[in-house]
Amino acid sequence: MTPALYVGEVLHRRLRPTPHSLKYGVYMLHADLDRLDELRRASRLLSVNRWNLLSFHEADHGPAGEGRLATRIRRLADERRLAWDGTELTLIAMPRLLGFVFNPLTLYFCRNADGRLAAVIYEVRNTFGGMHHYAETVAPDAAGTIHQAAEKQFYVSPFLPMEMRYRFHVKPPGERFTIAIEDHDRDGLMLTASMSLTRQALGDRALAGLFLRFPLMTLKVVAGIHWEALKLWRKRIPFHSRPGGGPKGFNPTERSSG
Repeated sequence: MTPALYVGEVLHRRLRPTPHSLKYGVYMLHADLDRLDELRRASRLLSVNRWNLLSFHEADHGPAGEGRLATRIRRLADERRLAWDGTELTLIAMPRLLGFVFNPLTLYFCRNADGRLAAVIYEVRNTFGGMHHYAETVAPDAAGTIHQAAEKQFYVSPFLPMEMRYRFHVKPPGERFTIAIEDHDRDGLMLTASMSLTRQALGDRALAGLFLRFPLMTLKVVAGIHWEALKLWRKRIPFHSRPGGGPKGFNPTERSSG
């Protein structure tokens, strides 16, 4: 696997109690965390762990602790008892742009020595400085789109309750990468967030084009979250306070995004 770009759109669609939707363009990096030197060599416009027009910093991701990002994710996988032999670990995430990044969702794909996808780790952030990891083993006979589920454990939006269950539908990165996350409460499906991206070669020309096509993309993601929150407030969508009132989300032991 060589480093690559994935380019496409994110779509959010709320069904209840008042319909609401949003859509925006995005591009993400796909890289092997044990071969980050290849990511650095792919373009003069992209750096690893130092400033550039675009950059990837290991400190932006993963649980707190000592060691490289790959080491910390493997430690998390051991703690969660994922059925993974630790062979291959790849990531898909937005890069820093002019030194700034906010990744609402980063994904880690864990493959065994035989190439089989063994687990997916979903790294979720909120705008209050918190981060949480949902780590799910992939069924041995799974193929094509992966279907997983988890109980909500982390406060993300004041317009969504904590008493929810996520359903994940993921097509791992290939020529395309897609993911849909369904938010269900006791009355059924409330919201769907999806991303549909197409693989592109990573290089100077591609990154320069994307920089011009999506200027200040990472800053716009944060601005867009707050703008959409204002729209939801004006639609009188019920407001849900953070559990305990703490700044880090539902689980105060999770690391801060800094």
